[in-house]
Amino acid sequence: MDVLANVFLSLTMVATAVMAASAAIQARRFQLDLFGATVLGVVTAVGGGTLRDLLIGRTPVFWIDDTTYLMVAVPVAALSYYLARAMPSGNGQRLRLLMYLDAIGLSLFTLTGVHVAIEAGVSPVIAVVIGCVTGTAGGMIRDLLCNITPSVLREDLYATLSLAGGAAYLVLVQWLGDPIATLVTFALILLARIGLLLRNPPEGDDDAA
Repeated sequence: MDVLANVFLSLTMVATAVMAASAAIQARRFQLDLFGATVLGVVTAVGGGTLRDLLIGRTPVFWIDDTTYLMVAVPVAALSYYLARAMPSGNGQRLRLLMYLDAIGLSLFTLTGVHVAIEAGVSPVIAVVIGCVTGTAGGMIRDLLCNITPSVLREDLYATLSLAGGAAYLVLVQWLGDPIATLVTFALILLARIGLLLRNPPEGDDDAA
């Protein structure tokens, strides 16, 4: 059980870093300064997990109980901001990178959300919903603060992939065990999301403002 807990802790840390990076890139696209990028990165990184914890009554929420998440999100957001600023503009490179990072965050946070919800004793159906909330809320907050319509409201398959992935995890874990089911489901969600991005590339310039 300790090994499994460490696996999901690691996944949550990676998801936190990935979403912080995606937000910092978005911040650069909208010409925010370093402070704005850092704030946006932190809010995006912990937003989905915060809403998850509040919905299932898990308090204090995870980043208050363990400040390591903030210690990951802040430097990653700052570093990603400078890296995004150094990238050439005008070819959509920042936007594409943002979307691929978001795909990783969606996959990881969906799985950690389902896992935390099941541990809290909710029903499987609600656990799938909580996984979707965890996977999509951070990106929604990021986009809303930048005054753009979130992907979850523009793309039917964005939230659908999260819901389907959460349900698939609950089925696969009965047959494969947690570590393998987690890996397989992560790959399925990520590959499906990237496939959609390759089929319908995101449109827009690197500098959106």
